[in-house]
Amino acid sequence: MTKDILHITNGDSLTDRLHQLALIDGDCFVWREMLCEGPTLIRTESLESLQNRKEFLEKYYRITPNDYEQKFVSQLSKLDDRKRYKEIILWFEYDLFCHMNMVAAISLLLRKGFEKVPIFLVCSGRIEGESKCFGLNELSDSQLITHLKNKKQLTVDDLQLASHIWTLYCEENPNKIAGQIKASSSFEYLSICLKAHLERFPNAKTGLNTLETNILKMIDTYQIKNMKQLMGYALEYQGFYGYGDMQMKRIIAKLFQFLDQTGEQLILSERGKLVLQEKKNFYNTTAADWYYGGVNKYHYLYNTDTRNLMKL
Repeated sequence: MTKDILHITNGDSLTDRLHQLALIDGDCFVWREMLCEGPTLIRTESLESLQNRKEFLEKYYRITPNDYEQKFVSQLSKLDDRKRYKEIILWFEYDLFCHMNMVAAISLLLRKGFEKVPIFLVCSGRIEGESKCFGLNELSDSQLITHLKNKKQLTVDDLQLASHIWTLYCEENPNKIAGQIKASSSFEYLSICLKAHLERFPNAKTGLNTLETNILKMIDTYQIKNMKQLMGYALEYQGFYGYGDMQMKRIIAKLFQFLDQTGEQLILSERGKLVLQEKKNFYNTTAADWYYGGVNKYHYLYNTDTRNLMKL
């Protein structure tokens, strides 16, 4: 490792671990954002974008503007000198949360003039002999070292595709993203993440999206005693979304009308049962000011038969 390498990591826990293993010898940009949620603009570094993010994060996640300045905005200056680095290594995981941060980071790097600097990706996911996907910080020390050795150099086409997807995500027509699902690239999990993104829009039959419906199915299937246990199930079995505690808590809070608490167990309310039976649409009782990039979540409906979005 040399000092002219920049590592862009997906969080503090991983960064601390990489330092402990002496895998970072150079600069590190910790990408402390969650761009899969809330309004976004293409130019993440612009004053308008930063102000929008501050307002969103403070309103819904109680992250203060000062905290955002210190933890994210302050690091943007590391990209001001395009001649400073001879290599950039991206550390992002297999899920939608990380992939939206990753494509935004790549878009930013290209705007900053790093298109001629070799950019590599270290991405976790499937492990031979294991049934589940693993986050980078779930890997053993030897696995993490091996992942770094096997890092993929991103091609010009890869970089342009990532930047293009970020642009589409920030626009008002999410159907354009559907056209990129089959795009060939070095991003092994990009296609499934884009599919997961489209399924975040409300089901045309019920008004709830795929993840919300799956959470109700968990309540119907397992003997879940309380909200804390439900949170554990939702985080463990969420699939490719990659949400953390804060995001999942916000999602579950919108589902209260669909569940009841008995003495010892969470159960579905009558409304919850109707959702799983697909006998009633609850769009009007769930619609809210909820943004994914450039579009309000409730301005489109997801058709599970055609797997397309319908604009309202």
